[in-house]
Parts: sequence; C-alpha cells; structure tokens
Amino acid sequence: MAQQILNLVFFSLLFLTTMTLTRGLSKKCRVTVVPTTPLVTFLERVQETALDTFGEKNFDAKLYVDLSLKLNLSKTEKAFDGLPRSGENGTVSVKDLKEFIATYFDDAGDDLLYYDPVDFVPEPEGFLLKVKNPEVRAWALEVHALWKNLSRKVADGVREQPELHTLLPLPEAVVVPGSRFIEVYYWDSYWVIRGLLASKMYETAKAIVTNLIFLVDTYGYVLNGSRAYYTNRSQPPLLSAMVYEIYNRTFDVELVRKALPAMLKEHAFWNSEIHKVTIQDAQGCNHNLSRYYAMWNKPRPESSTKDKESASKFLSDSEKQQFYHDIASAAESGWDFSTRWMRNTSEFTTLSTTSILPVDLNVYILKMELDIAFLANVLGNKATMESFLEAAKARKNAINSVFWNGKKGQWFDYRLTNGTICKESETWQACNQNQNVYASNFIPLWIDLFHSDAALVKNVMGSFQSSGLIHVAGIATSLINSGQQWDFPNGWAPLQHMIVEGLLRSGLKEARSLAEDIAVRWIKTNYVGYKKTGAIHEKYDVQKCGEPGGGGEYIPQTGFGWSNGVTLAFLEEFGWPEDRNIGC
Repeated sequence: MAQQILNLVFFSLLFLTTMTLTRGLSKKCRVTVVPTTPLVTFLERVQETALDTFGEKNFDAKLYVDLSLKLNLSKTEKAFDGLPRSGENGTVSVKDLKEFIATYFDDAGDDLLYYDPVDFVPEPEGFLLKVKNPEVRAWALEVHALWKNLSRKVADGVREQPELHTLLPLPEAVVVPGSRFIEVYYWDSYWVIRGLLASKMYETAKAIVTNLIFLVDTYGYVLNGSRAYYTNRSQPPLLSAMVYEIYNRTFDVELVRKALPAMLKEHAFWNSEIHKVTIQDAQGCNHNLSRYYAMWNKPRPESSTKDKESASKFLSDSEKQQFYHDIASAAESGWDFSTRWMRNTSEFTTLSTTSILPVDLNVYILKMELDIAFLANVLGNKATMESFLEAAKARKNAINSVFWNGKKGQWFDYRLTNGTICKESETWQACNQNQNVYASNFIPLWIDLFHSDAALVKNVMGSFQSSGLIHVAGIATSLINSGQQWDFPNGWAPLQHMIVEGLLRSGLKEARSLAEDIAVRWIKTNYVGYKKTGAIHEKYDVQKCGEPGGGGEYIPQTGFGWSNGVTLAFLEEFGWPEDRNIGC
C-alpha cells in the first residue's frame, strides 16, 4: 500500500507540473516547457559521455536514455561523477564506462517482458479469406505471427519504482514497433490496430486503446511514446480513429463509453492556444487550423548529442532554443525529418515546423471530429454529436480555403508569414502555400467529406498520377532526395494506406483500380524484402522492389508494427488471386 501511495504521488507531481506549465498558453510566442524527470537529465549526461568514449560508429543515442537503474539515482550519479577521467575533455575509458554501465544499469528493454497475447491463434478463423495464392497465404500467416514477437508487458518494477525507469507504467499489454523502438508509439498504433483487426486480435487492439486513454488521463494528451522523455509532445492524433475501427468490428459500446472523455480532452488539446492559428481568407472569413507545437526548447533527450551538434552553428541561445523547439515539433509530426519543415530544402537547420500549418494534421483532427460525432451518437449523446458535426464542417471549409489549390489538384501545407506566427491571425496569401509535392498533399482523400465528391476525386487522382510520387514499389514520400528519411526515395506504410483507402472508398471504378495497383506494389516489396532478409522493414525504397529505405538519424529498423498492419489490411481488402505473381 505504501508503494502504491508513493507511485501516486510521483505521477501526480509530474502531472501537476505539466498542467501548471501549460496554463499560460495564450501567449503564442512563449515556448511552454514540460520538464522530463531527473533520471532523463542524468541519462543525457551518460549518453554524451558514451559518445565521447565509444565514438560515433554504431552509436545510438536512444539506447542510453532507455536504460533503467539498478540502484537509486543519487548513488548512481555519485558513482558516475567518481569515474576516472583523462585529457582536456575528461574522457572516461572504454573499460571503466562499460563496467559502470554493467554495474549500475539494466539493459534497455529489460523492463518490458515478452507477452503471449491471449487472443493470438496461429491461423484465426476467417483469416484473409480473399487470399487464394498458397505462397502468399503462408507468408501472411508468418506476418500475422509477428504480433507475438512484438507483444510486451511492462514489468511490475516499473510500477513499483517508476523513478528508476524512463519507461512509463502502462496498465495493459503493448505492441511495440520493433528494433530500437521498444515502447508504445502513438500514431504507429493505429496501423498496428488495423493489422490486429485483420488478425482477429480484438482484445489486443482494445488493450492498446486502454493504454492510450491512460496517457490522456495522466498527461492531458497521448504522448509521442510511452517514455518519460516524450511527455512534452504528442504525435498525429488518431485515438478516435482507433476506437472507430474497433467499434466497427466488435460493436463494443463500453469501449466507446470509456474512450469518449479522453477523445474530448484530446480534441481540446489540439485546439488549445499553442496549436490553433486563425487565417482570414480573401472574403474576410476566419478559419481555425492547427499546427504541431512541442512543449520543449532543449535538445531531445533521445537524440541529445545529435541535436546539439546540429544547433552548434547558431550563435545565440534564443536561436538554439527556437531550433530545438522546431526539431521537437517535427518529431511530434511523425515526419522526422523532411524537407516539408525546412525553409531551405538543402539545409536541415532551417527547420521551421511551428510556422507551418500542415494538411495532414488538420485532416486527422477533422477525422477526430467526425469520429467523435459518430461515437457520441452511438452513446445517444446528441448534443455532442451535433457540436462535433459543426466543428467538422468548419474545419472542412478551413482545409479547402487555406490548403486547396484547384489548379494543381492538391492540398498544400501553408507557411505562416515570418514575424506573424505569434499573432492571433493573419491574412491568407496564395504565395504561402508550399507547392512542393509530398504524399501528405493527398491525405484529405482519406476522409469521407472529400472522397465522397466524385468530381473532386477525379481531379485529385489526375494530379496524383502525374505527380511523380508513384513508383515501382509504392508511393514516395516526396520528390526531394535530401537524405532525410521522410523524403524521396522512401515510402512509408501509413502514407500508402491512407491514400489507397481514400481512393478505394470513393467508389469510382478507376480509383479502385489505382488503389489496388498501389497496394499490390506495396505488398510485393514487403514480401520480397521479407524473403531476402527474414524481416519486415520500417520503410522501403520505392524505386527498388524489396529494398528497405534509408537516410535519417538511425540505421534502418525491422519488426515492424505499422508495415505488418498495412500489409495485412491490404491483403484483407484486396486478397491475392491464385494466379497472380508475388515476386517483383
């Protein structure tokens, strides 16, 4: 009982600190900072020392902030400060640092235990009935089996002594993306759930939602991931979409009842003063839209050494803080990193995420509004339903007024005018649309309010087909080869899925044909890559069938939650005829 009280005090203090620091949000220019824990601050020091000692080769900064303590922080810090150091930089020897880490830390991931999902069976009844090709069916069952490999349960020690861990004590079992990503991630979870639904693993899908509701109840929003160093930012908001999809399979009204308060709280978060920007159109009408805006202006703990290196070219502290704010906000977008967020597409340090209104974020919030209206109606809450239908109508108008470009047949991100991002509103200017081609320009098709308009779909489809984004192995993220992972030539599972599903749901015969063609390309690249490497990858090179993607801050990862989910969702939707070739 005493331990439970201590835990409650620990998380109450963290929550109260967060709430206190986010009260003054009406001042748009002030970067609100939600602090991490003392353990995270200390682990950043260990991370920096490890880079100096071990060197850059195979160095992964995230590894060090995922370590958990064997002893309390004060003893560990004292031992760290007592390590022998040499040279001007005070370098610790390889031997001493390895011994220190082995003595005082458990390995990253040791506080997550492998878990056998209660609803996993090797071949679920009614699994992928449209897949007739035996070779593809056998492979699909191997992908299905990966859910067991990626299922974890938070160890009891995390709840009993949370101050020793950066991992957060989630109440239910989790599905992790894979490789270095050994915790829950927010937007990944939507496509994990889509795959779990294809695998008939409804209880595991509901457990993921329960964990995300816990995060909203504890912090006021769903975190980027379930780590203490992610408490200052969220990720693309898809909680309502997860509940909607699960309800449509299970008709679980109790899940809806449990989730609705969290969804309302999340909607308020994404429409709070830090995120909301008002744009006045040429007719004088005001439109409210949202942007990414992390509550952080320091190096990201999971990439602290890299962020400091990038920021070293700035001379003033204020410039560095703005850069750290923008880099954390880009991480909140899920697109970490891309030329979408740069003023100069060839210079990473020109990130200006907080001065950009993104098409896709506003589409996710529009979907949230439509989902809340639908789910409130399920519960008989007519007033909430009507309120959110009105909100959705206003946001659809805002998306069309600010982002839509009829000549190009795309929706473009909107860049706020320099010097006005702190004002309550600004007047729309056509030249502020970012007319570079990104897959996100076509994400509105995912939403019924857009894909139900046949003339609009035909216009957008023509633009999409001539955009240069469609390649032999799927949809490229952009046309710019910047070396960043959310740019050319990488393709990502969620982008394939949203665009394909939007085309499919339009009901147009030619749109369905294009959707299936893209899905087939994507399934093939996943299959060939799996046969070559024995793994499903986080991202793929869309120029080369079966080749994993690259670029960015870390080496390519395998596992992989959302890639598995989209593969299974595509196979469930389109099937695979017996006579269709699966090779490249």
